[in-house]
Amino acid sequence: MDEKILIIGSSGQIGTELVIELRKIHGNENVIASDIKTSSEEVMNSGPFEYLDVMDERLLRDIVKRYNISQVYLLAALLSATAEKNIELGWQLNTRSHSHVLDLAKDGLIKKIFWPSSIAVFGPTTPNNAPQHAIMEPNTVYGISKLAGERWNEYYFNKFGVDVRSLRYPGLLGWKAAPGGGTTDYAVDIFYNAIKYGKYTSFIAENTQLPMMHMFDAIRATIQIMQAPANQIKIRSSYNLAGVSFSPKEIAAEISKHITNFEISYNIDYRQDIADSWPSSINDSNAKQDWGWRKKYDLENITKDMIANLQKKL
Repeated sequence: MDEKILIIGSSGQIGTELVIELRKIHGNENVIASDIKTSSEEVMNSGPFEYLDVMDERLLRDIVKRYNISQVYLLAALLSATAEKNIELGWQLNTRSHSHVLDLAKDGLIKKIFWPSSIAVFGPTTPNNAPQHAIMEPNTVYGISKLAGERWNEYYFNKFGVDVRSLRYPGLLGWKAAPGGGTTDYAVDIFYNAIKYGKYTSFIAENTQLPMMHMFDAIRATIQIMQAPANQIKIRSSYNLAGVSFSPKEIAAEISKHITNFEISYNIDYRQDIADSWPSSINDSNAKQDWGWRKKYDLENITKDMIANLQKKL
C-alpha cells in the first residue's frame, strides 16, 4: 500500500524541496503539502495542497483522516533569530505543533513522524566539536523549544512506541526558497547579494565558524532516516548531522573565485551572540554508524552549485 504523507510547513526552505523529492518517490497524489501560505509553483502545481495552521488541532486531525495519512513531516517552526523577537509565538508554535503531531501517532492515526531538531539545542557549554551526547544548555527560545522537543520524542517512543525520527540540522544552504529567519541564513543571503550587488554586509564576525550543509544533503539525509528500518534507529531524541563548517571570511573567499571583485564587510548584530553559543563543528558518527549517513557536498561544491543556480534564478 502506498504511503500517504503530510508535510506541514511545506512552503519553507526545507519543505519546498522535500515535497518535490518525496513526490518523485511516492507519487504526486500521495504527498500532501500544507502551510499557512502558498508554496512554490512547482509544489502547488504538482500535487495536493491544504491550507493548515498546525495550531488548529481539529483541522489537522481532519486532514489526516481525510487523506488517510500514514506519515507526517513537521517542518513548521519559528527559527532562531525570528523567535528571539517573538518569544511567546516561538515557544507556542514550536512546542504545541509538535505535541499535536505526537498525539496523532499515540492515538493510532499515523505510523511515522519526522521532526527536525537543530544545532540550536547546543549552548555555550557544549564542546566545540559537539558529540552526539553533549552538554546542552541552549540560551535561545528556538534552542530551548528544540531541546524540549527532543525529550518529548524520546518519551513518546519509550512510553507509547511512537516511531518518531529526528535530525539536528546545521545551517542549511539552498537556492530554491528564501531563508526563513535563522542565524545561519547569512550563508544564503551572501550568495543573493554577491550575484545582485557584488558585495555583502555580514551580521556575523569574519572568523565565526558554524556547521553548515547543502540542502541536497539535508533532503537526502531526511529521506534516508525515514526509509531506514526501525531497528537501525538507535537514537530517538535526535541525531547529530554534519556537513561542512566555515566562516563568513572563508565563504567570501570561495565566492571571490567565481565573482571577481566581490567584497564583504561586517556589521555585527544580536545574531552574533546566538552564533557564539553554538559549536563550530558537529560529530555525526552515530548517524554514519546506525543508518549509513555520508555527506556529499563540501564548501567548494556548495559555492559552485549556489552561484550557478541563483544566476539562472535571478
